[in-house]
Amino acid sequence: MAEPSEKAKRPRSTARLQESGTALLFIIPSLLGFMVFFAIPAVRGLYISFTDWNLLTPPKPVGLANYVALFQDPDFWNALKVTTFYVLWNIPIQTVLAVIVALVMQAASRSTLLKGVVLLPWLMPNVVVAMLWMWILDPTLGLINVAVRALGGPLIPFLSSANMALPTIAGINIWRYLGYTALLVFAGLQTIPTEVNEAARIDGADDQQRFWHITLPLLRPVLAFVIVTSVLGSFQVFDTVAVTTKGGPINVTKVFNFMIYQQAFERFRMGYSTAVSMVLFLILIGVGLIQMRLLKAGEAES
Repeated sequence: MAEPSEKAKRPRSTARLQESGTALLFIIPSLLGFMVFFAIPAVRGLYISFTDWNLLTPPKPVGLANYVALFQDPDFWNALKVTTFYVLWNIPIQTVLAVIVALVMQAASRSTLLKGVVLLPWLMPNVVVAMLWMWILDPTLGLINVAVRALGGPLIPFLSSANMALPTIAGINIWRYLGYTALLVFAGLQTIPTEVNEAARIDGADDQQRFWHITLPLLRPVLAFVIVTSVLGSFQVFDTVAVTTKGGPINVTKVFNFMIYQQAFERFRMGYSTAVSMVLFLILIGVGLIQMRLLKAGEAES
């Protein structure tokens, strides 16, 4: 078969160049936004982490002093512990409840109104959600404690108890993000071929067997996305803590981002707070890579 002539090749090359130029025009705005709002601030933040800066005077280079002080700071290790416990409270419960809600939505109703109601808490700003629950959980005037007192029970210090504050904050954020996560899982359920479930039903598999051996394995890509994004987001929790407990009582809710905020804008240690931010950034990269490795390993085994 004869090869294309040079004249035939030129129009193809010209078309490819035109397509590349068009693609570049679409990419440039996003690339500029990434550079201005992400890449340049990240490089600037890395530089600041090696300085002593109080926002009022020029930064003074201090080398690795901020990082050395960070790893010797009990506040840093407390923030790491608190954030880890928050993630362990938040992610398993949120994921399990999201799967249950998605299954109920698929079995009971596919109403658009129902999806909107489920998604409503996620559409509310974090600060509004935190203030709403702070009022509901108020130890004297909150609706829940008023009901408990009416039933003869003791007042429950949801946000002022050292034992209950962190689980309560996790519960507030579970309530806020549950609908969004459930809709993601619900969308994943729609991609599962009905023929697979029908074949399993004909073969005698009950609902529980179909869920564990068909539905859950086929939901793996969606669940992987949900878990990875939820864990990374949970490590960055701030709004709910800042509004409700402000890191208390006795630092049991002082998560990473609230520690960074305090160091930067209350103690004016911008260099030190940026060093904490850089360490948090590395932790998030490590957690994300570990999760992706584990999920890929699970896919290979299945």
